[in-house]
Amino acid sequence: MVYPTHHRQIVEELMNGKFILSNEEHFNSLKENESFFGEFFKVSFDLDLVLKSDYAFLLSKETSENFSRDVSIFIAVLSYELDKDGRNFLEALDFNEFTAEEIDRYFDNSSFIDLIESNKALKDPDGRRTLINGMARRNIVHKNFEDRFVFTQAYKVFVDFAKELALKRMAPANA
Repeated sequence: MVYPTHHRQIVEELMNGKFILSNEEHFNSLKENESFFGEFFKVSFDLDLVLKSDYAFLLSKETSENFSRDVSIFIAVLSYELDKDGRNFLEALDFNEFTAEEIDRYFDNSSFIDLIESNKALKDPDGRRTLINGMARRNIVHKNFEDRFVFTQAYKVFVDFAKELALKRMAPANA
């Protein structure tokens, strides 16, 4: 059988929970062969391929991992604190570089301190560094230096999830 270009790299990265970004060479192969890869992941692993214009990832209906939850909380708290600070959080996530010191300041002074302290990945600077490193391995952030990073377009998955959740909560109960 002849597989699409970069097949192995695409499968390994997606199966390891990594987002494939549109600026990566193998994204084009994934996009050009979307139906093949969609069927491949569904039949082989019962996973859904989600391919957006900026990134791709795999979605599972059955998961017990906590990483996505921790990233969602991290982005939610950071977005709230940026907004409270008078900054447009979407612009900040799209265009700003963040430092570890800045993140610590936002989290240590957050009004969500009870939530932060109850989460092992967020409660202290070391946990947050570990989470940021995990986000870097999965292409959610790009580390410019050891203590500086920018978000990639993959952060939008978590913002979209939060938006869907908010819309569901706002919907009338009988709708």
